[in-house]
Amino acid sequence: MSKNNKSNNSYTANVKVRDFYGTRKVFFIISIVLVAVSILSSFIFGVGISIEFKGGTIADYSYTGTVNENDLASAAKDVLGTNVRVQLGETFTGDTSASFTVSFSMDEPFTVELQDELMKTFTEKYPDSEIELLQCNDVAASAGKNFFGKCIVAASFAAIVLILYIAWRFKKISGWSAGLFAVVTLLHDLTTVYGAFVICGFEIDSNFMAVILTILGYSVNDTIVIYDRIRENQQLMPQNTPLVELVNTSLSQTMRRTIRTSITTITTMLIVTILAAIKGVDSILSFSIPLMIGMMVGCYSSLCFAPMLWTSWKTRKAEAKD
Repeated sequence: MSKNNKSNNSYTANVKVRDFYGTRKVFFIISIVLVAVSILSSFIFGVGISIEFKGGTIADYSYTGTVNENDLASAAKDVLGTNVRVQLGETFTGDTSASFTVSFSMDEPFTVELQDELMKTFTEKYPDSEIELLQCNDVAASAGKNFFGKCIVAASFAAIVLILYIAWRFKKISGWSAGLFAVVTLLHDLTTVYGAFVICGFEIDSNFMAVILTILGYSVNDTIVIYDRIRENQQLMPQNTPLVELVNTSLSQTMRRTIRTSITTITTMLIVTILAAIKGVDSILSFSIPLMIGMMVGCYSSLCFAPMLWTSWKTRKAEAKD
């Protein structure tokens, strides 16, 4: 046995090397299906956009005792003829009353007559809760559009910086292509998160932007860890080690770490989701559920999608030269 083979066997003795590259077509098909379903969901289920981005009306009410968000939303929808979001607020300091917020968007103005009719409906549903209208404000869509635009600019700037950073950091393993495919993987993950919002019936709101930015950092971190292991193995393993073997070994070594980290984070969000579901806090569910889905997809794409894209590119490029 040659010295190179002995060194290679010694290095991978404690690792069961899995053939990730051999099943790359399965990974590619899974990713294509995920992206396709996410895009088609917009046409099948429709996209709900929060009044933060399309404008609308926000009305604040005070009450005593106990009310239910879903019951209030259903009653308000019957009166206004549009989807309504109700969110319970905090108890006022030094008082026994609390508040809830009704937000909606419709073509007609929220006239005094509609305000009175809605108040009458709330009072009939909860006669002992002493519900009173505190204030009513119209929300312009321009502020939400500006916020959305700034988030898009920030995400685009982050993608450019990411490509430049990976190109410099991993120049020994062809950094430009590694950075490019890391960004492609990010788009894959963010599209899937978008699909999760649409399929689950959540509105595109500030929670959506928070989940997007969280997944962006989470997925990039996992991908960079894997690239870093490939770079280290390139120096530790024999110089004539084939690229496919190098990548398969690196993925096999980082797989447990990546999965365990993801399981720990997802378990935490699952607990939050269960508690929010029990309490009926939809505002938390619209954050935790898509975030869990994004973390699972991010874990999968970091292991099975980004490295396979990069390896396929490098392999085809090498074959073309030959």
